[in-house]
Amino acid sequence: MIKRTSRTPRRTAGFTLVELLVVLAILGLLAGLVGPQVMKFLGSSKTKTAALQIEDLAATLDLYRLEIGHYPESLEALVSDPGNAPNWNGPYLRKGEVPKDPWGNDYEYRAPGQHGPVDIWSLGADGQEGGEGEDSDITSWSKSA
Repeated sequence: MIKRTSRTPRRTAGFTLVELLVVLAILGLLAGLVGPQVMKFLGSSKTKTAALQIEDLAATLDLYRLEIGHYPESLEALVSDPGNAPNWNGPYLRKGEVPKDPWGNDYEYRAPGQHGPVDIWSLGADGQEGGEGEDSDITSWSKSA
């Protein structure tokens, strides 16, 4: 039996250049529309995370005050004995270190506070006072105070 081979060229499976360009154009449009929304969501998540961390730090500082009798001079006293606190029973933070804000900066702390017994705040994404949006300060007190 003789096998005949066909001389007609076979069409190989794949995409044409036009099909690839159309897909890339659609992906570009989606990235242009969805990208800013995703970035806005990430920014608001960091702001909410900072607010929650400030609340946790305030609660931990209250525990410190109950045991020692006064608020510490710095947040470092929550993880290492300041030397002037005879009833120190720490570390008061689980990870053994003072957390940084979501942008990698230290939280600001003042005791006694100007807005309450203690003031805790983050300077936001820009690391400077004031700002709007993700750059705004996140504080342990209300903005109207």
